[in-house]
Amino acid sequence: MSKVLVVEDSVTQREMITDLLKDSGLSVSVATDGVEALERIQGHRPDLVVLDIVMPRMNGYEVCRRIKADPKTQSVPVVMCSSKGEEFDRYWGMKQGADAYIAKPFEPQELVGTVKQLLRG
Repeated sequence: MSKVLVVEDSVTQREMITDLLKDSGLSVSVATDGVEALERIQGHRPDLVVLDIVMPRMNGYEVCRRIKADPKTQSVPVVMCSSKGEEFDRYWGMKQGADAYIAKPFEPQELVGTVKQLLRG
């Protein structure tokens, strides 16, 4: 079973994304900010990370850069999922190394489909 780390500071969003991914047959762990996310990734490398951008302590752009800069984690796909939906935000997210960018609010099947596609490689 593929392991997905959901990094999201909003309880509502975190629970919704977690439920969606669990319902589609994935194992999900969570982190509430960027610092906690990096700690979790070092402890148990996930197969994929769903990453919010606007969070306390460390934003999603910085987390993504660190994941992609570390040889142990650079191959882990990162899906940025953010309310920052402008074209520039999408561009900047991809520039930081994100493998996909989904703007909130999103369609559940868009998130699940993107995650499954990246997990298949």
